[in-house]
Amino acid sequence: MRITDIQRCEVRPGRLVEWTLSPATVAAATALPEDSRPPAYIQESHIRTARSVREAGLFVPTWLGTAFDLPGPVDLDALEHALRSWTVRHETLRSGFRWDGDELRRFTLDAADVSLSRTESGDFPDADGLVRHLQDRFDTVADALSWPNLIYTAVVRDDGASVYMAFDHSNVDAYSLHRVPAEVHELYAAGVTGAAGAAGPPAASYVDFCEIERADADGIDGRHAVVDRWREFIRRCDGTLPGFPVDLGLEPGGPLPRQQMLCEPLADADAAAAFEAYCRPYGGSLVGLLAATGLIVHELGGQQVYRTVVPFHTRVKTRWSDSVGWYVGGAPIEVPVGRTRGFPEALRSVRAELQANRALARMPLARVLRLLGADFRPTSPDLYSIVSYLDARGIPGAERWAELKAHGLLRVSYGDQVCVWVNRLPEGLWLASRYPDTDIAAKNMRLYVERLRDRIASVTHGSLPAVS
Repeated sequence: MRITDIQRCEVRPGRLVEWTLSPATVAAATALPEDSRPPAYIQESHIRTARSVREAGLFVPTWLGTAFDLPGPVDLDALEHALRSWTVRHETLRSGFRWDGDELRRFTLDAADVSLSRTESGDFPDADGLVRHLQDRFDTVADALSWPNLIYTAVVRDDGASVYMAFDHSNVDAYSLHRVPAEVHELYAAGVTGAAGAAGPPAASYVDFCEIERADADGIDGRHAVVDRWREFIRRCDGTLPGFPVDLGLEPGGPLPRQQMLCEPLADADAAAAFEAYCRPYGGSLVGLLAATGLIVHELGGQQVYRTVVPFHTRVKTRWSDSVGWYVGGAPIEVPVGRTRGFPEALRSVRAELQANRALARMPLARVLRLLGADFRPTSPDLYSIVSYLDARGIPGAERWAELKAHGLLRVSYGDQVCVWVNRLPEGLWLASRYPDTDIAAKNMRLYVERLRDRIASVTHGSLPAVS
C-alpha cells in the first residue's frame, strides 16, 4: 500500500456518504463507568502533546487513514454492515478517554452498543473540492482531543465506490491500516452474498495489550539497564532526542513550521530484490536503508555519528498480529559514519547497533522519559525524526492494492521533524516523507532521496563492493 496524503491518492468525483458513531452510541459512552485498563504510554503521550499544542494556540491534525476502491454498483447497506462489523471486532475503536483532573481515564463500549449513523453529504462534481471537504471533515472528527475520533466515508459512482477512513493516531498504526482493505472487502462480500463467518475469530484487543505493556513498564525504575542506555544516548544527543541531521532551514525557538509531503517510487521490484539480497547477510533492507541514510546525511550535514531512533513494532506475540492498535516502540542507534570506509562497513555498524538495542523498543519511551525526569518537545507532535521500513508484501490483500487503488493516508500539517517511511510493495520500494516546509529542507530532502535511490540502484548495477 502506498503511503501518501489525501491530495495525492487519486480522489475522483462522486456522491459522498459518511458514517460516524451514532448519537445513541455516544450517549451510551457518556454513561459508562471507568474501564480500569489504562492507556498505553504512547497513547497518553500523544493525547497530552495534542492538548499542549492546542493550548499553545495551534491546531495540528494528526489523523491517519486508508483509502481503497469497491467494485460497483455498491450496496450501501452491506457496506455499512461491514464497517460496523469491522469496528466492533477491534476493541480499541470502541474505547476512548476522558480527563479526570490531569489523569486520563478509559471507557469502553460493549459491541452491542455500537451503531453507525449514515449521512448523505451530496454530490461533489469537482475532485479538488471533494478533497478539501474530506480533509476538513477528517480534521474535525478524527481529533485526538475528542471522541468519537473516527469517520468512514464512501464516494459513490455508478461503477463502484472509493472508501476513505480516518482515525486519530491513538488507535491505529501504519500496519493496522494496511490490513483494513482486505478485511472490509471480505466483510462486504459476505454481506452482499449472505455468507456467514467472514469476520473470522475476534481480534485480540489492543486495550488488553495496553494494560499488559503498562504493567511491565511500571515495574522498572530509574536504575534499569534500559533507562541507563537511553540516558547515555540522550546525553550524547546534547540532552534531547535526535532530529534529522541535515540543515532544515529552521530558526531555533521559532514557531512550529508547516510541513510538506514528498512521496514517490524509490526502486522497482527488481532493484528492491537486488538491494534486499545485497543487505540480507546483515539483516536485510532495514539495515541497508539505515546504513545508506547514515552515509548520506554525513555527506549532506557533516555529522560524524548518525544517531536516530528506529521504530519497531511491538507485536512480539502472534496473538496481536490481527489486532488494530498503535503497536510501535523505538530503539536508539549510533553509527560512526564519519570514519566508516564504505557501505559494507556501515552495514556492519548498523547491524551491531540493532542487535544490541532492538529490545529497547519494547519499553515505552514515554515511561523512560518520565523516569529520566524529561519531557521533550511537548509542543511538537513528533518527539524525534525517523526512518521506518515495512515489507508489506505478506499482508493479506497486498497483491490487490494496485488494482483497488489502496493507499495509506497521512495528514501533513505542522512539525519540525523529518519522518520517512519506506514500504516494500509487490511493485518495488515506495518512499513517503513529511518535513518542514522550507526551501532548505526541500533541497536537502530532494538530495537525500536522490542519493538513496542512487545507492539502491548501484547494487543492481554492481557498482558497490560485495558484502563480506
